[in-house]
Amino acid sequence: MRSEVFMEAENLTKNFSDLVAVDSINFKILKGECFGFLGPNGAGKTTTMKMIHCFLPLTSGRLTVAGMDVAENGRGIKKIIGVAPQENNLDPDFTVFHNLMVYARYFDIPKAEAEKRAEELLKFVQLDDKRDVIIEHLSAGMKRRLILARALLNEPQILILDEPTTGLDPQARHLIWDKIRSLQKQGVTIVLTSHYMDEAAQLCDRLIIMDYGKIIEEGKPSDLIRKHVGEEV
Repeated sequence: MRSEVFMEAENLTKNFSDLVAVDSINFKILKGECFGFLGPNGAGKTTTMKMIHCFLPLTSGRLTVAGMDVAENGRGIKKIIGVAPQENNLDPDFTVFHNLMVYARYFDIPKAEAEKRAEELLKFVQLDDKRDVIIEHLSAGMKRRLILARALLNEPQILILDEPTTGLDPQARHLIWDKIRSLQKQGVTIVLTSHYMDEAAQLCDRLIIMDYGKIIEEGKPSDLIRKHVGEEV
């Protein structure tokens, strides 16, 4: 039974001038689980993700990742986290393979090891046949898969997925879902944001629903569906 608390927020708050983007939230994420943040645009999901992977400083509260405080050990946390952001931030001038190789340098991965990992990850996300293709010639689904591969280059213990399937067709969505399930079976702790309850129900062990920076519900997807939707629709 998984029970080790791997990530914990206490009164986590983020303000942007007069806007309270994240309003004193509390949550615990267990090692090896898939944990979801659901809610509409502007709910505070992405801001929370950015604080977890030390991209944004906290305004107040406390947040620990793998026992490390984000305010004190950002460098150590970044080493064990892989991030697949909402936006496509791949380098358009490079090939699929070269995008991975350049990213590997941020983690000081030796060239031979980086090449090995890049080849393995392209097979994992089914892009090995696109190895030498320029980014602009990829479909939206292929770009999302490459962003996922890039997030796994440093062999992270925690994977952050911000809206991993937004804008994808059903086939591409299901392929991403399969890869997420496979990673969880390998012991990776997964934290994802989504607009889609069906996505959360498919992937998440537990989730929280956010709106206006606050947590309004928390629990297992099946329990939340039963409580708010009912068993027959």
